[in-house]
This record gives sequence, C-alpha cells and structure tokens, in this order.
Amino acid sequence: MSQTIYQDLGVYSELVGAAQRSRPLWPEARPGKATQKKVREALAFAPGDETPQDVRVEQRWEREGVVGELISWSVGYGPRTQAFYLRPVGSEGKTLPGIVSLHHHGGFKLYGKEQIADGPETVPESVAPSRGQYYGGRAYANELARRGFAVLVHDIFLWGSRKFPLETMTALHQDRGKKMALESGANPAQLYNVTASFHEELVAKYTTLLGTSLAGIISYEDRVAASYLASRPDVQSKALGCVGLSGGGLRAALLQATCPKIRASVVVGMMSTFPGLLDHNVVSHTWMLYPPAWMHHGDYADLVACRAPSPLLVQYDEADSLFTLEGMRAADARIARHYASVGKPESYLGQFYPGGHKFDLPMQNAAFDWLATRLGVR
Repeated sequence: MSQTIYQDLGVYSELVGAAQRSRPLWPEARPGKATQKKVREALAFAPGDETPQDVRVEQRWEREGVVGELISWSVGYGPRTQAFYLRPVGSEGKTLPGIVSLHHHGGFKLYGKEQIADGPETVPESVAPSRGQYYGGRAYANELARRGFAVLVHDIFLWGSRKFPLETMTALHQDRGKKMALESGANPAQLYNVTASFHEELVAKYTTLLGTSLAGIISYEDRVAASYLASRPDVQSKALGCVGLSGGGLRAALLQATCPKIRASVVVGMMSTFPGLLDHNVVSHTWMLYPPAWMHHGDYADLVACRAPSPLLVQYDEADSLFTLEGMRAADARIARHYASVGKPESYLGQFYPGGHKFDLPMQNAAFDWLATRLGVR
C-alpha cells in the first residue's frame, strides 16, 4: 500500500494516518440542532449574553448617498469596539433589512472596518491597495447601504479599534516585525501589520491555554454586533444577513453556523473541505480556520451548512491561490448534499468565478441581488 507523501511534513507524512487512526477526523456532520450545539461547544467561548455593553453614538455624517453613525460599545474585555452604521439617504422613518458586513483578515490589522467601508474621515492611504486588489476599488459596505440595506461594519478582536497596541507585543515579535518591515521598505502600516502577523500565533496559544479558540472569540464578537443591529428600531430584526470575503467569509460562515438572527449568509473566497487544504494551503490561513475541538466532529463545509435550510450563498474563485479547485468543488458538493438532505436544495447556491482571490464588482452585484431577494429589499 503506497504512502501519501506530504511535502509540508516530509519524513513525517505518516503522521496524518496516525492521527486518523487515533481518532476519526472530519466525519460528516449532518445539519440540525445537534451539530449546531457541537459547533458552539467546539468554539468554546460564551462569556456573556451576546449583547453589547454601554453603546454610544460617537459621531454622525452624510456622504455620497449614505447617512452614517460611528458607534462604539464594550464586549466586556479589551478596548471598546468601534463600528460604522450606514443607511441610504432619505430612509429616515423606514425600517430596513440589516447586513453585518465583515472585513477580511489579509494580514492587515492596523485597520478593520475601513478595509470595506467609508466613514466620516478620509480613507486611510494604506487600505487603498487591498481595496483595489480584492474589491474592485469599491467600499462595498457603502454600496450595500445605497442599495437599501442598513449596514453595520465593526472592528473585530485584533483589528482596528480592537487591535493590540504595538508596544504591548513581545520584544521578539517587535524585532521580527522591524526586520521584515525594513526589508520591504518600512512604513508604519507595514511595521504594525507584520508584527501583528507574528503576534497572532501568541494569541492563538493563549486562546488554547484558556480553553477556547481564536475562532470562538471572533465569532462571539460578531454575534454581539448582530445583536446590536437587530436591536435597532430602524432595522428589521427578522431580516438580517451577513457577507464577507476571505477572513470575513470565515466570519460569515461562523455567524451562519452560530447565530439564528442571521437569515441569509454570503461566504466569499473562503470555502474548502479540510482535506483539500492538506499539503497545499494550511500555511496560507489564519488560526481562525482551525478551531481544534471541531476537527473530530465535522468538516468546515459541515459547519457552514449546520443551519440548513437557512439561505446560504458561497462564491468561489476558481484560481484562488488559497485553496485547491478540488477542495472547493468537494466543499460545494458536500454543502449541496446537506441542503438536499433537509429538502431545500434551492436554499444553497454555489457560484464559481474565474480569477484569483477577490470579491470584485460582478461578484458583489450578484451577492447584493441575492441578499435583496432573500431579505426583501424593494
């Protein structure tokens, strides 16, 4: 019997089989309450009732067809969360369907919400390249608002207003960050982002030591944000959706799995089976993708489908360097099978697009139309 050789593991390639003999990995987990409960238990973070504390409206503005508010709240630990709340001009007195719009990871932690949304201030120069590369140059959260949604874009644990100050990171991480930033023509954004990339490993170790996971903390904070959006009198609490690319897509998958308030989810550029990552893409991804307690219960595709038939759109980029096409196709088939098993195959839509890792204008337009249909925007 031939042994699969994994380039990442080399002489330790047999470790994969040994782990699988120790305890089954990634069994198929069917949609339903039992799997939803296992997801919550695996994420292992529920310190409160998932409502924001001490909510404040810090600022209001109007810009390019959008009325905005800068909101802040506490989740009970760390710095206050800041968020943009966006609505179309002229929607006063109306209740609108709500969208939790989720910024990506991208190894860029200096800013969070500004990656995908315009606020009252000038757009930070350092976010322009990623907007151009991933989003067709558009602040897509503002476009969602102009199309008739009430949109919430918040910073999450480790990003923007929720980031760790550089001076609190270890000397080892700061030295590594300075070295790499200097090699690439250092600027303050590069210095922070490179150092924070190293620092994420320390945070992941701490979450494991504390019996939780990075995915669990981030998913909890996203549920707090969803609770805030649902609580607003100008939002239709029974018509909430979420959308995100890459790390934001992972956050959308976790919200889809854990938050009944979410009635429609769009996951972009962030879907594969776990076996599809082996020896190809493990190193490419954040610790958020690997909540350790989940691996013996199911696959990533099972996690996102556990609330089937809750409407789900997954957009795949066929030449995405973060995934194999085989892994993406396998996830698409597995999710479709789960939705068919509950008698609602039409509630899942998988769309494949040419090109690399992105949420470009055609993909955005398709996603926005799907959300409008599912959530009742007129």
